[in-house]
Amino acid sequence: MFSAILKFFDKLEDKVRVRLSHRSIVYALIGGASTVLFWCGVWHTGDILMQKGGIWGVIFYEPFTIVWTGIILLVTGLFVSNFIGERIVISGLKKEKKVTDRTEEEVVKEDNKIISLNAKINAIAKDVADLRDELANK
Repeated sequence: MFSAILKFFDKLEDKVRVRLSHRSIVYALIGGASTVLFWCGVWHTGDILMQKGGIWGVIFYEPFTIVWTGIILLVTGLFVSNFIGERIVISGLKKEKKVTDRTEEEVVKEDNKIISLNAKINAIAKDVADLRDELANK
């Protein structure tokens, strides 16, 4: 049952993402507002737990929260990707346009090039396997 629910929401997410990707400003507004409201809920939950006092008050005391969440973000490798984003870092290193600055045509062209390169790699792999078989039979 859980997997059916998960599958439903996965397909729903795919459909919504495809539709919204063609309307980037609307997508950004929905995503931005939802993200802010989500973190607002997390923030207020932390405040409620801190006000309870005791161990919760210590754990969610703001200076301690910065320390333990910072450690968790660093250990999991999410610190840089959350605050900068690996796509931005990679595009900067490669001196490419940001993904948001690329046109749909450029993205499709790059995808086609990747498909073409994969086909060439598969052909080379087949040739190598054929040569290996030929050498093994001699």
